[in-house]
Amino acid sequence: MSDDPHPTEAVEGASSSGSVLALDLGSARIGVAVSDPERRVAIPVGTVRTGAPQDLKAIAALVRDHAVALVVVGDPVNLSGASGDSSRHAAAFAEALRSVLDVPVHLFDERLTTVEAERRLSAAGIRGRRRRKVVDQVAATVILQSFLDRAG
Repeated sequence: MSDDPHPTEAVEGASSSGSVLALDLGSARIGVAVSDPERRVAIPVGTVRTGAPQDLKAIAALVRDHAVALVVVGDPVNLSGASGDSSRHAAAFAEALRSVLDVPVHLFDERLTTVEAERRLSAAGIRGRRRRKVVDQVAATVILQSFLDRAG
């Protein structure tokens, strides 16, 4: 039995074809990444400003524009695997997405993805304001590539 509380194999639509959209929820911005239709590579798309209902409408438009078949929302569970406030917020946001989208929405364990995104940006020499502007979309890309690698 896997330690992963959100096993990819159990995700509706995880093994089928079509692009996957991943979201990294932040307090001011939501990072967005999308896969190619064959689900091999994650590509950063940008960010969406938080705030209902505009954020839900913007994500619905991205799902439509990129012919997305599955949405993955990063679930920031604690290192212990327990759900904290951020994880509960992600679950509520995923539920709100399910009410406006016609594609499956799945929570995916994103422990340490922002740390990994920060590490990648630091290695690339990206600092300060520019880093803050792109860290959410890089984190969404890390989440999505991890999801794709597990599903593949």
